[in-house]
Amino acid sequence: MDLHKKFHREITPLSDHDCFLIFDRVKSHFDFPIHYHPEYELNFISNGKGVRRIVGDSIEEIDDIELVLVGPNLYHGWETHNCKNQDIHEITIQFQENLFNSDFMGRSIMKPIKDLFWRAAHGVCFSRETALAIAPDVTAASKLDGMDYFLKMMSIFHDLANSRNQRLLSTNTFLKMDFQSNEDIQKVYNYIHNNYASKITLSQMAKLINMSNVSFNRFMKRHTGKTLIEYLNDVRIGYASQWLIEKDYSISEIAYMCGFNSIANFNRVFKNSKGRTPTQYRDDFSGIRRVL
Repeated sequence: MDLHKKFHREITPLSDHDCFLIFDRVKSHFDFPIHYHPEYELNFISNGKGVRRIVGDSIEEIDDIELVLVGPNLYHGWETHNCKNQDIHEITIQFQENLFNSDFMGRSIMKPIKDLFWRAAHGVCFSRETALAIAPDVTAASKLDGMDYFLKMMSIFHDLANSRNQRLLSTNTFLKMDFQSNEDIQKVYNYIHNNYASKITLSQMAKLINMSNVSFNRFMKRHTGKTLIEYLNDVRIGYASQWLIEKDYSISEIAYMCGFNSIANFNRVFKNSKGRTPTQYRDDFSGIRRVL
């Protein structure tokens, strides 16, 4: 079953004539269901310690301040959960995927922002330091109009794109930026996604694109930032996370279907990736409000 059929499709009030839509509000609780929409969304929350954030297959309890960028059609939501504060400040900024055309985004000066928008396919969580530094600009943006508003947003995107310690949240959406532009990495991508349930070795992958093992290791690190086993585990955990939500298979069945040869190894890798066991992860999602 498609996950999108389980979650609420939000129709935003953003028209084709708008650049950005911004909501600035103080609330005592979160009551909007887990949802998705074709627009990007930048979400800033302060005084929200204990709120639970769901982005794709990531579930985390947030601290008192956070800043997250969510890409198009990536399901997401925030729940009151363990937050006791009555004055949670939330600023949400939405903008359409086609706001900046490909020619504009292809300019060298826009590359950091273009790369940030690609990463948003997973949901990007910015560091506490970045959230604190950006907070005055995000707050100010809600009070501006016209070109001042647009320029402020471009400044925010620039600062976010170049900020340190960004963290990708969801593993069930896979970046294709490098995969689309390089024939060899496209072969690797396709092979892994078609064969992740089987044993995949370094020698096997190196031979696929006529490289030595050492050269292939460097190749993977350069294009994905990960070793083969790290990337392969990310892919397997991404599929496992989706099936834990969607399917009624047992955890051991899912482990073997995703290519793990032991339930103990699966539990260890899954907990390292998600911060909770597969059982806890399935239980967390079973309690999420859904619109069917």
